[in-house]
Amino acid sequence: MTHLSNDGQNLLKNIEKLRLKPYNDQNGKEITSYVKGATIGYGHLIGQNEWDLYKNGITLQEADKLFKSDLLPFENAVKNSINSSLAQNEFDALVILCFNIGIDNFKNSFVAKIINGEKTGYKTLKEAWMAWNKSQNKVMQGLINRRNAEYKLYIQGGYEKW
Repeated sequence: MTHLSNDGQNLLKNIEKLRLKPYNDQNGKEITSYVKGATIGYGHLIGQNEWDLYKNGITLQEADKLFKSDLLPFENAVKNSINSSLAQNEFDALVILCFNIGIDNFKNSFVAKIINGEKTGYKTLKEAWMAWNKSQNKVMQGLINRRNAEYKLYIQGGYEKW
């Protein structure tokens, strides 16, 4: 697999939700000045150096273009981190996980290690996957729901509506 499938893209877009104005990813509130966690489009984290470009919002077309360009590093991270062949649904689930937890976290994750056949402190892949349920050290129900959907996609291949 080399790219997130159309079904995978649609699922990720549904999970991330389209936001045409910048917002704080931690609380979902629109923002008018830069904060760490500033986000726009389908989960695009705005760098401080990008703030002026996005502070007034974007169009749907710009959001789609940004989403497509954002995917490539996450797709590459999965391809470069997993040393076994993957079915499309498995690849999609891993890209969606990576998109949320970040490239470095994914590369060093017990999820990747278990898939690669390494021993970890986790008994199962599901246990390692579900451990990514915190934001700022706090367990979040939204992340639990997301991890369940990703894991189900990985195991069963169902691209359910979010």
